[in-house]
Amino acid sequence: MGLHITQIAPDFTADTTEGPISFHEWIGDKWVILFSHPKDFTPVCTTELGTAAKLKPEFEKRNAKMIAVSVDGVVDHKKWIGDIEETQGCTMNFPIIGDETRKVSRLYDMLTSDAPDTFTVRSVYFIDPNKKIRAIITYPASTGRNFHEILRVIDSLQLTDNYKVATPANWTDGDDVVIVPAIQDPAELATRFPKGFKVVRPWLRMTPQPNK
Repeated sequence: MGLHITQIAPDFTADTTEGPISFHEWIGDKWVILFSHPKDFTPVCTTELGTAAKLKPEFEKRNAKMIAVSVDGVVDHKKWIGDIEETQGCTMNFPIIGDETRKVSRLYDMLTSDAPDTFTVRSVYFIDPNKKIRAIITYPASTGRNFHEILRVIDSLQLTDNYKVATPANWTDGDDVVIVPAIQDPAELATRFPKGFKVVRPWLRMTPQPNK
């Protein structure tokens, strides 16, 4: 049975390229992006890890950090890092979990049902500081991830945690947002949304992003 949004992310201990971790302890008070890779020394994964490393400052601005997992061991990961850094023009600056026993991959439902058990899909788990899974995106192994979309999802989650709004299709930070239908009281609307709002339909009301 797979994991679901709002569940507590399973805890585990593992060796990584930055030493052993206990996952919940490692999360601390941060948002975490846990993402899987089918195998070391593979082309798409190499571009993904390089892209993620270059975007680390953007994740840090959002109180977020990244950790990757691949079914090879830490010794191979460390050899792979040299190739990642050389080919992608980056410095690897976050850990990769060694998962030779598939413990983490199975715990997080990252293994496909119709492929060898060394073949993980490209799953992304968004985990908040309370250790809850807040979003999950899964790509096939052939499709590289869009890390700007991962940042956009973090922005949306953090915004909607703090304000009674939702983010519409193709929203990016700074765009207008949707007022949640549950808010109907005029006084509350005036207090929460002093910039005003546009009523497209009674159940569709747009307002400038509250924290901008």
